[in-house]
Amino acid sequence: MIILDKEQIKSAGKDLIEKMQEGAVFIYPTDTIYGIGCNACNKGAVARVREIKQRAEKPFSVIAPSKQWIFDNCVVSEKAINWIDKLPGPYTLILRTRNSAVADNVNSGLETLGVRIPEHWFTEAVKMANVPFVTTSVNAAGHDYMTSLEDIDPEIKSKVDYIFYDGKKGGKPSKIVDLTANEKVIERE
Repeated sequence: MIILDKEQIKSAGKDLIEKMQEGAVFIYPTDTIYGIGCNACNKGAVARVREIKQRAEKPFSVIAPSKQWIFDNCVVSEKAINWIDKLPGPYTLILRTRNSAVADNVNSGLETLGVRIPEHWFTEAVKMANVPFVTTSVNAAGHDYMTSLEDIDPEIKSKVDYIFYDGKKGGKPSKIVDLTANEKVIERE
C-alpha cells in the first residue's frame, strides 16, 4: 500500500492513471468524505472492493468521468437534467442505465446506477482515466466511515493498493437523489 498526496499523484501522472484503469483498489478524497474504489468496469477489482467492505450485495455508486458519460450511459429525464446541472457537487443521482457501462457486480444486476461527480481535484484523475470508478465510503459494513488516516480500519488499509490522502475530512456522505421514480432527496445512511 502506497500513500500519496495531491502533488505526488500529479507527478506520478500517466503511470498511476494506467494502474487505476488496470484494476488497482484505492482510497481517495471527495468533496464529502473518503471513498474506496476501483475501475467500475473491472469485475475482479470490484470484487476486491466488495470483499474489503464485507458488502456482498448492496449496489455501489460510481464517479462518472464526465457529464457526457452520464448522458451516454443513463436514461436522463427532464427532471434529471436539473440535477446533473448541479454537478460537480455532493449528490449521488440514481438513474436508470441505458447499457452495461459498468461491471455487473457494481450494481448487483439492477437496471439503475448511482452516479456522482465530486467537486474535488480527484475528479480530474477520473476524467483522465476516462472510466467510471466505484465510489463507496471507506468502512466495513456497519462501521464508521473514514475521515482521516488516523481512523482508517487497519485491515482495510492493508488491503488497498493506494491511499490518496488530502487531510482530515469534515463532511458527511453525499445526498442520494432517486430520479427513477420521483425527486425525493434521501440522506445516505
